[in-house]
Amino acid sequence: MSISTAPYSFGDIFDTSFNLGQEFIQLRKIVIPIIQRDYAQGRLDPDVARVRTRFLNSLYEAVTERPITLDFVYGDIDQEGTMTPLDGQQRLTTLFLLYWFAAKKDNIAETEWKFLRNFSYETRYSARFFCKQLVDFTPSFEGLLSKEIVNQYWFPLGWKRDPTISSMLVMVDAIQERFSKVKDLWNKLSDKAITFYFLPIKDMGLTDELYINMNSRGKPLTRFENFKAELEREIRLLDEDIARRIVAKFDRKWTDLLWSYQSVNWDLRNSDTVDDKFLRYFKFICDIICYKRGESPLGKSSDELALIERYFSHKNAEDARKNINFLEDYFDCWCEIEGYETPKDFLQSFMASKHEMGKIVVDAGRIDIFGDCLLSYSEYGFPLSRVVLLYAITTYLQKRKEIAKDDFIRRIRIVNNLIKNSEFEITVRVGRNRIPAILEQVEFIIQTGQIDNGIENSFNMHQLTEEQEKLAHLDKSPEDEAKVFRLEDHPKLYGQISILGLENIDYCERFYSLFNCDWDKIDCAMMSIGDYGQQERNGWRFQYASSSVSSAWEELFHRSANLGFEKTKEILVELLGRYESFSNNKLQIIIDEFIAECKNFSLFPWRYYYVKYSDFRPGRYGKMSNNNKEKEPYLFLVMQTKSMRSQSGTYMPYLKKVNQTCPSKEDLGQSLWYTKVHVVCANNAFLVKSNEDEKTLEKIEISQNSDGVDVEDRILKLIQYIKISKLFSLFDLYLMETQ
Repeated sequence: MSISTAPYSFGDIFDTSFNLGQEFIQLRKIVIPIIQRDYAQGRLDPDVARVRTRFLNSLYEAVTERPITLDFVYGDIDQEGTMTPLDGQQRLTTLFLLYWFAAKKDNIAETEWKFLRNFSYETRYSARFFCKQLVDFTPSFEGLLSKEIVNQYWFPLGWKRDPTISSMLVMVDAIQERFSKVKDLWNKLSDKAITFYFLPIKDMGLTDELYINMNSRGKPLTRFENFKAELEREIRLLDEDIARRIVAKFDRKWTDLLWSYQSVNWDLRNSDTVDDKFLRYFKFICDIICYKRGESPLGKSSDELALIERYFSHKNAEDARKNINFLEDYFDCWCEIEGYETPKDFLQSFMASKHEMGKIVVDAGRIDIFGDCLLSYSEYGFPLSRVVLLYAITTYLQKRKEIAKDDFIRRIRIVNNLIKNSEFEITVRVGRNRIPAILEQVEFIIQTGQIDNGIENSFNMHQLTEEQEKLAHLDKSPEDEAKVFRLEDHPKLYGQISILGLENIDYCERFYSLFNCDWDKIDCAMMSIGDYGQQERNGWRFQYASSSVSSAWEELFHRSANLGFEKTKEILVELLGRYESFSNNKLQIIIDEFIAECKNFSLFPWRYYYVKYSDFRPGRYGKMSNNNKEKEPYLFLVMQTKSMRSQSGTYMPYLKKVNQTCPSKEDLGQSLWYTKVHVVCANNAFLVKSNEDEKTLEKIEISQNSDGVDVEDRILKLIQYIKISKLFSLFDLYLMETQ
C-alpha cells in the first residue's frame, strides 16, 4: 500500500516511518506551530457548536457501529521526526482529546497512552503546558471534566482566556457527554475505529513554502462548506456514483444558476452570497419533502445539518435516494429553461403586477419568486402562500415536456386564485396542517387542469367551487375568457368574482369604471339602494365599506362565514345596472335622490343617517357594532378598529354628529356629557340623565311608524331640543354652536 493511501490511527502514526526521498524518518511528535491558528472546534458560537456535534456524532458512530476514515492530514516532518500539520490541526486536536478521555476513563496503563505526551501546541506557552499537564492528569469523572481540570493546582485562572485552552475544555465536556457510556472505548480506538490519511509535504513534491500558503486559509469553515461536506459524506456512504454527479453539479451547473443572482441589488443585503442562497433553497426543498410526507416542519430543527440527517442519511437508504433525486430535480429544473435566458425571464413571461392577458397578477416587485426564495426563505420571511406558488411553478418546470405552456398559464391562474383566497387555509399550526393536501391539489391542477374533489381539507371550498364553475362556463363560452380573467385581476377581487357572478360577467368594465370613482360615494350609493352590510360570525360586528382602506371592500366582496353576501351582491349588481360607466357626479345623483325621497316621504331608516351624515360611516376597516340589530336597528356603534371596540375609536354616531367634543370615552362613546346632564340613545328615543345620580330627567321620543322606521330626523330633533331645554347651560350651547 502506498503512503498516500494508507489509513493511520492517532495512536499508530507515532510508530510509523515515512519515506522522505533519501531516507526513512519515524514520526515521533506532532507539534502545532506558532503560526497556526488556535483550536476552534470548542468555540461556543452556534455554527461551531453544530459542527462539533456533527463531528462527534460521526466519531461516535465509528466506535459503536462501523469504522470511519477521515480525510487527508498534510504535514512537514523534520529530521528529528517532528511533524507540523499544514492541514488537519482541528481533527488531530480532537482525536488527541478523545484518546486522552478513553485512556483515563478505561484506566489504561501508561505504557499504552504515553504517546499522547508527543502531541503539543506551540501557539502559546499556556497551550503547550496545558497539553503536558492534561496528559498526566487523571480525573475522578464525578462531574464535568472542565470544572475538575480548572480546579487543579496547576491550572492558573488566566488560562481561561487562552482561546485554545478554553476550546479544549468545551470539547472535553462534549466528549464526556457523548462517549461516557461507550464501553471499551480505548480498545476500539486502538483497533482503528477512527483513521485518517497522512501525506508528508515532501511526498507531495512541494516545498515548505506551501505551509505559509495553506495556512492563509486558516479560518473556520463556513456554514455552507460544512453543509456541503456533510451532504457529500452521506451521499458517498449511499452511492459513490451519485455523490460524484451531485458534487459536480454543486460546483458547476447549480453554482452557475445561483451566481446569476449575485449582481441583483437586494436593498442592504449586498453581502448575501451564493452559499447563502444555496442553503435557503435547500431548506425550501426540505420543507416540501416534509409536507409531501404528510408532516410539518413546525417544531423541527431547520438547521441544515439536521435536515441532512433527517432526509439524506445513508441509514435510511430508500428515503435518502428518493430525496436526493428530488433535490436534484428541484435544482435542475431551473437550469437552462428552454426559450429563456434566466429564470427571471421565464417568470416574467406569465407573471405581472397588474392585469395583462396571458399573465397572472402577483405583488409588485415579487415577480421573480425563485430569486425571492433564494433571498428570503426562512431568514427574511417567505410566506406559505409563496411556498405553494413556487411549488406549482416548479412542478410545471419538471413536467414542461408534457404540459403545453398555454395550458400551464391557464392552470397557474387557477392555482393563483386559490392561493389568494385561502389565507385561512394556507397556514400551519399545531393540530392543523393543510399544506400536504394543498400541495397534492396543486400538483393535480398543474398536471390535469382540473380540480380533484377527492382531496379533502385543501384550499378554500368557496374558491374551489368557483374555479370549477369558471372552468365549466369557459368550456361552453370561451368568448368570455378575456372578461373573466380581467375581472379576476381587479385589485378588489384578486381571483374571486362571485360578488358579480358569471351571469353578470358583462358588467366587468362597469365594475372597473365604478371603482375609479370616490370610494365614499360608492359606499353611499350602495347604501342608498339598500343595507349591504354583512354580519360577522360573532353576531355583534358588521362589515361595511371604507373611504380609504381597500381591505374593507375585499372583506365584503369575498365569500366568508359572514351573513349577507348575497344581499351585498344584489345591491352591487343593481348599482352597476344603473349606468354603463360611472363618475362621481352620477353616484351623487343616486345619493341625492335617496336623501330627497326620505325627506319627501318622512321616512328615515337607519341607512338614511349613514348616507346623510359622514360621522355614521365607519373609517378605516369598515367595522360597526350592534348587539341586537333585529330589535334595535338604530343602535349601531361606529368602530375605528378592526376587531374590538375601544374607548378611543368607538362612538354612537348620532351623539357625535350633535356634538363632536362631548361623547364619553369611558362608555365607548355612548353618552354625550354636558355641564349638568348627559344624553344616551335608545332605539326610539334619547334619554337625558342627571350627572349626579343617573336619574332620567327627560325622554325625547322619536316618532316611528308601525314598522319601527323613524318618521322624523332624530338628529335634528336632538339639536332642537338642546337649544330650547333649560337643562343645558349657555356654555353647552356655545360648545354645540362652535364645533
